[in-house]
Amino acid sequence: MKILRWVFVGILFLAAFVFKIEAFELGRSQPTERISGSAGDVLEDDPVGRLKVFVYELPSKYNKKILQKDPRCLNHMFAAEIYMHRFLLSSPVRTLNPEEADWFYTPVYTTCDLTPNGLPLPFKSPRMMRSAIQLISSNWPYWNRTEGADHFFLVPHDFGACFHYQEEKAIERGILPLLQRATLVQTFGQRNHVCLKEGSITIPPYAPPQKMQTHLIPEKTPRSIFVYFRGLFYDVGNDPEGGYYARGARAAVWENFKDNPLFDISTEHPTTYYEDMQRAVFCLCPLGWAPWSPRLVEAVIFGCIPVIIADDIVLPFADAIPWEEIGVFVDEKDVPNLDTILASIPPEVILRKQRLLANPSMKQAMLFPQPAQSGDAFHQVLNGLARKLPHDKSVYLKPGEKVLNWTAGPVGDLKPW
Repeated sequence: MKILRWVFVGILFLAAFVFKIEAFELGRSQPTERISGSAGDVLEDDPVGRLKVFVYELPSKYNKKILQKDPRCLNHMFAAEIYMHRFLLSSPVRTLNPEEADWFYTPVYTTCDLTPNGLPLPFKSPRMMRSAIQLISSNWPYWNRTEGADHFFLVPHDFGACFHYQEEKAIERGILPLLQRATLVQTFGQRNHVCLKEGSITIPPYAPPQKMQTHLIPEKTPRSIFVYFRGLFYDVGNDPEGGYYARGARAAVWENFKDNPLFDISTEHPTTYYEDMQRAVFCLCPLGWAPWSPRLVEAVIFGCIPVIIADDIVLPFADAIPWEEIGVFVDEKDVPNLDTILASIPPEVILRKQRLLANPSMKQAMLFPQPAQSGDAFHQVLNGLARKLPHDKSVYLKPGEKVLNWTAGPVGDLKPW
């Protein structure tokens, strides 16, 4: 039986040479398979005319000055908070009259505090956010009437509004108490997790559209790589004893498949990384410290079937993108059987997933392009906000009523910013 299985694997691998990549080109019109069911319909929703957003004007120390200090923030995977702000300033859903607003947005760049290596540190984020909320609650009446229930905030950290990059510490902190009533727009999503607030809108991490556009290869290039991955398998610096990083899933990938000829995996990040993804049938998207990474976006853009290894993950725009139809889900405990799982997928199923991945509207929904384009990630966020309207009357507090505790949380978060 084992010999027969590997014969089948070989046939499937050869078949990979004839799988064609569908070109990714923003705005390109091409015949693609219609996504069946409500997912496709939601994907093509137009939020304009269905909601109005008021953007608070904050002192530049909360946003523009932070970015001026370190422009690298424009390119890291948390940059959605910057581009969402820019988008809303010129968006047709913006209103300058707060009395007619459905939603209120506070632009705070909480991830733009970088180490020399370019890693975002979230330690100042709670103080920044508290300071911004104190400002809007003191200068406008709108926060106070709902304590933020009709406000939304972008918190694209590893663990959202828990503001820590290590899960154990994030869980200990919990979501910033002042954001308990607000809607959170965040990259983090994991079911039944302390750091995922009910009603949050899960978005993809930022991946630079223009950079990916410049690495496109001819659409008829054969997919000659069966399984592809580049990245860390062990985070020795933060997890010296091993086993905690990625809950051991990445280590299991390396230990089981480093010598498997069907697996092109390495810690090296070649200059041909984007081109390689376009030559691959499957792209591994395992959890790291958080359940997600930009690989998910890159796989969709380049038509490489994402193999999602992250138990209980909540995927971006899950009400719009049919993840079950375009991806492969593997439980973390089943990583040692990854070769068998992928080799057993029928070629016709692979081809259907590739056809769905070729849908331009699905690719568009994963990106934050400049300028914005119809159906992109900005619009999917607005779609998510529009579907929460109208606000229930219970969100409005009675005069003098208070729900949130301003002094809750770690003592360090109470220091002025």
